[in-house]
Amino acid sequence: MLESALKGIVMPKISVKTREGEESTVEADAGLSVMEVIRDNGFDELLAMCGGCCSCATCHVYVDDSFVDRLPKMSEDENDLLDSSSHRKSQSRLSCQIPFTEALDGLKVEIAPED
Repeated sequence: MLESALKGIVMPKISVKTREGEESTVEADAGLSVMEVIRDNGFDELLAMCGGCCSCATCHVYVDDSFVDRLPKMSEDENDLLDSSSHRKSQSRLSCQIPFTEALDGLKVEIAPED
């Protein structure tokens, strides 16, 4: 009975583009950070060395322009860490600092080059 109830539920999704240009769409649980969704779906090139503590920039992603305005405001700490990257762009964010919600269904991110 539970299985039939779950059939109608559509999981929100995130599209991830790797450094090699391969794109994949994965299901995402609301309540996780975007970094956790990416890491938990086997994208090993997103190192996330600090585990989401906003103390490194190894989870740097580029957010698709259509989603930038939907994200929470960037903290000073996140901004400072992104300043340390030679690959920073206007769409740069640390994926550990983006809480995934159903409102972000269809989010598109690209994993930034490693510094």
